Amino acid sequence: MKLTFLGATGTVTGSKYLLNIETKSGDEKRILIDCGLFQGLKQLRLRNWDTLPINPKDIHTVILTHAHIDHSGYLPLFVKNGFSGKVYCTEATRDLCEVLLLDSAYLQEEEAKYANKRGFSKHLPALPLYTQEDAQKAITLLTAVGYEQDIDLGDGITTRLSPSGHILGSAFVHIQNSKTSILFSGDIGRPHDILMKAPVRIKQADYLVLESTYGNRLHDKTDPKIRLAEIINQTVNRKGVVVIPVFAVGRAQELLYYIHLLKASGAIENNTPVYLNSPMAVDATAIFNHYRGEHRLTPEESHALCHTAIMVNGIEESKRLNETNGPMIILSASGMATGGRVVHHLKAFAPNPKNTILFVGFQAAGTRGAAMLDGAESIKIHGQYVPVHADVKYLPNLSAHADYAEILDWLDGFESPPKTTFITHGEPTASDAMRLHIEEKLHWKTMVPDYLQTVDLN
Repeated sequence: MKLTFLGATGTVTGSKYLLNIETKSGDEKRILIDCGLFQGLKQLRLRNWDTLPINPKDIHTVILTHAHIDHSGYLPLFVKNGFSGKVYCTEATRDLCEVLLLDSAYLQEEEAKYANKRGFSKHLPALPLYTQEDAQKAITLLTAVGYEQDIDLGDGITTRLSPSGHILGSAFVHIQNSKTSILFSGDIGRPHDILMKAPVRIKQADYLVLESTYGNRLHDKTDPKIRLAEIINQTVNRKGVVVIPVFAVGRAQELLYYIHLLKASGAIENNTPVYLNSPMAVDATAIFNHYRGEHRLTPEESHALCHTAIMVNGIEESKRLNETNGPMIILSASGMATGGRVVHHLKAFAPNPKNTILFVGFQAAGTRGAAMLDGAESIKIHGQYVPVHADVKYLPNLSAHADYAEILDWLDGFESPPKTTFITHGEPTASDAMRLHIEEKLHWKTMVPDYLQTVDLN
């Protein structure tokens, strides 16, 4: 086997790993694990437009760890450029990808249209990376498989997906032939998440590709409901608006459940209106309710989650929110404020000091969310700078990613150490810190790979 790192090195985005496996006949089977978009810093986003060092026509199979865009969002372009094989994933990942990929394409088409209308793009005309038609073609290739089933990829190669507890459908991807096995962690969930069940323990793999989003951090053990209630109440008391950029899959549902619990307990005003302004998050919430076996909520709790907010679908209804006075709470995608309806809410509400912008997830370098958390006095939206006078808050302990202690605990489940553990999917300081934690506590051999680096797996 040979492994090439086509993304998620030195960053938390653009996850793509190419596995070349020599067959008994002397040919090569080429498998791509994850097919994600780069996000954040401009030099990373430009990679989405670069020609890949591989020809999509030469790839036999794609396997997705989960549906988040940084793991699946490049797939429509990959198909557009010639890939025509199967894309293996879990059932929930398939259903979520149908929503996320079409939404990603729609947003890119709308942003290109808006840029052309306002004339703020350097490109004439501005074009989307891919279209909704491209996304629909990619969706037809999604092939759903169950957890813990050995899938025959041909030439003596098998794969198996195991629950990783990150979001609905998320999976550890295990690939092996008669000589070697490798495990791709994707994103690892937390053992005591309020919604998702704990990630399963894995006993063995010859090689491990491990995420390190929070490789240098421990999550705050404080109950996030307490701080969330404080932030909401402070803003409501000054008749402000709480704008919460959320990831449509996972974080939106978690926030809705927490708000339901706060209202039910009287910790926040029960009559404070809550809006979920993201058609994608609305659809994802319905899917969440369908896959009850993958999360911890009872049918009654799932029902309450789905009825906590007023669901906003129409564009005109979305625009009217920007003209509405507080107090109110708006949950809107995207979680790093890189696009979608939330950027229009930021234009409307960020300039007013009585409002609050609350971030509840990891903010990659180069995103508007990271800039605001770093104290930016203004952010650029649609070619114009918008002043930030609103109160900017952060709730880091709502993350769906395990911190380094939780990852180390999960690694303790291995009966023997992998030959090499490759540390990926983290900012440089986080990946290096995760490397040190593993080497010092477990004494495993580790490596932090570079972008486009290829390693032999003997």
